[in-house]
Amino acid sequence: MFGRKKTLNEELADQPPPRPGAKNRPTPKRREREAANRRPLIVDDRKAAKARDKVARREAMAKQRAGMLTGDDRYLPVRDKGPRRRFIRDAVDARWNIGEFMLPVMLLVLLLSFIRESWALMSVFILVYGLILVAIIDAVLMWLRTKKKVIAKFGQAEKGDAFYAVMRAFQMRRTRMPKPLVDRGQHPS
Repeated sequence: MFGRKKTLNEELADQPPPRPGAKNRPTPKRREREAANRRPLIVDDRKAAKARDKVARREAMAKQRAGMLTGDDRYLPVRDKGPRRRFIRDAVDARWNIGEFMLPVMLLVLLLSFIRESWALMSVFILVYGLILVAIIDAVLMWLRTKKKVIAKFGQAEKGDAFYAVMRAFQMRRTRMPKPLVDRGQHPS
């Protein structure tokens, strides 16, 4: 109390040398830690908080989209996760599906429906119902073949697998999410 002040060298000499594996600093007081963690429940600057949230949400969505494009299981939604769903996706993506040509043909049918000739109306009728029938038959046959492979590899097919495969088969290849990771003809084993 009444002595002289220590110099910096004397203070450093009084401290024990740092030990490897130890934290080498005093434990912070509880009051200090609580003060450091204290934040208001309602932020003062709502505009800045909204902008921060928007940026964070946009970054998370970009990260998730990049993961979806690469087929990374961590970023896929629950319906697309797992080895069984990846196998089904690869089986559908490896073949030509008639269902994926429905949208372009339906655009052609829409154009033909504006023509009020009998041959145009008959071709619209045949194209629409014929394509739908052929696409359904193709999807059923595709699922039966894929189901055999799924059962052989995983033991059984789950409840939503058929719907998952058929819906993917009816999407145009470019618009499928997650993106196809196999080329046509490259069937999974």
